[in-house]
Amino acid sequence: MARRVGILAVVLLLMAPAVARANGDPASDYLLVQSSFLPFNAKVDPAASKELADTIRAADQKGFKIKVAVIGSRYDLGTAFSLYNKASKYAEFLGLELSFQYHDGLLVVMPNGYGYSIAGKPDPAGSRVVNGLPPPGKDATRQVQGATHAIRKLAAASGHQLPAGGTSGGSNTRDRITIAAGAVALAAVLAAIVFWRREKRTPARE
Repeated sequence: MARRVGILAVVLLLMAPAVARANGDPASDYLLVQSSFLPFNAKVDPAASKELADTIRAADQKGFKIKVAVIGSRYDLGTAFSLYNKASKYAEFLGLELSFQYHDGLLVVMPNGYGYSIAGKPDPAGSRVVNGLPPPGKDATRQVQGATHAIRKLAAASGHQLPAGGTSGGSNTRDRITIAAGAVALAAVLAAIVFWRREKRTPARE
């Protein structure tokens, strides 16, 4: 049974990018059900991805809630491509899209720098922190590592010291179950969003 769930989760995760790309802003769909959005088809060092996930989890446990969108190219923005390399503006735009459900910090990472908002509104203190960080450049792994570093800086500026290396958050078995459940939830939500948007666009028949 566990093996079947794992296989299903992998299939759904493979389907999710295609479903998300059908919408205007892929990151907004992903971040409805998970804490981070990483560039499509990017080769990211697994250790860097894990450290980012652990750091987000550690921040949450310390009371510093944050979601992260790592944008590697215009392709990752869907129809919002005009906001590429405008991290602050996109952080506000994406934050507003999520604000009906999520009201805490949002970090955006782009090749030329970082953006930060809270519930879609500018946060001067947080913006000062991320504006002082060096741009991560175009390498996807460096962008993810930059996100991890930025979270630590933002948390520290808010009075939350995170443990070195984040936290494992429990056993490997529990993590696998969480990932599988999250994958199923993600695919269901993305499919529902696509269906709703298509229904909204379809003219009513007389």
